Amino acid sequence: MEIPLPRPVPVPFILHESSSQFDWKGSGSLSLKTFRNGKTLYEAGRGHFAVNNENYLLLNEGQEYSLHIDSSTPVESFCIFFPPGYVEEIGRNLISSDLQLLDEPYRYSSASKMEWVERTYAMDNRLGAALKHLRNLYSQDTLDSWAITEQLHQLAVHMLDLHRNVQQEINELDMIRLSTREELYRRVYIGHEYISAYYDQPLTLEQTASAAQLSVNHFLRNYKKLFGTSPHRYLTECRLLAAKRLLLDSDRSVTNICYDVGFESLGSFSSLFTRRFHSSPSQLRAKR
Repeated sequence: MEIPLPRPVPVPFILHESSSQFDWKGSGSLSLKTFRNGKTLYEAGRGHFAVNNENYLLLNEGQEYSLHIDSSTPVESFCIFFPPGYVEEIGRNLISSDLQLLDEPYRYSSASKMEWVERTYAMDNRLGAALKHLRNLYSQDTLDSWAITEQLHQLAVHMLDLHRNVQQEINELDMIRLSTREELYRRVYIGHEYISAYYDQPLTLEQTASAAQLSVNHFLRNYKKLFGTSPHRYLTECRLLAAKRLLLDSDRSVTNICYDVGFESLGSFSSLFTRRFHSSPSQLRAKR
């Protein structure tokens, strides 16, 4: 007895490489970007993104972007590229009735393209955990094609959950028109990502608001609404966390670390660091 098979459905492509120096520019499909052992800088559309061990980047199909790696040690990349309609088809299966799926079990269409908010997401959410799990298994070369397909299917399910969560965040903004809420959310996030990417540079508020294409007052007001804190406090937190990592993982002097992460005053840095971590930079260094 012959079992009718569905026509082949395009499958995601996995890119797993390591490089200490790399530059690339072009466009691609809907994708998830992860990196270990270093940082990669992306420019996509109006956004600037820093991707490292602690986050991943989501980019839309057709988005032009460039990436830059400049590290003293190899940076491991693990990126997944989804063919058109792949995630949307899994979404259709999740919301369709059993009767519909019985009548059209092999239907596949790339017509209803989803738009995603291009930004970085913390690795500590469900999609990030699934990405780390797949990356570890893939690195060990313990998965056959069947197992990889199942893992990628689950990734897509988590992506759809993430999409719904972001839409909920957008809907919580107090603008009447949905298009206004979506655009403001994207612009404020562009400013947020700009801080994350360039916290170690001498940033100004005006420069950051300009990157988001917002006035300073508009950016400040809506940043606080979205993140519950001010851009300056977030900038300071980025610098303090970076300083803590360097104090624990490198032999650079406290003074060099202070200036390397973007602080302009050693005294101010020491005071802020002690208040944040209940230990001075020198005391933390001595404990490692």
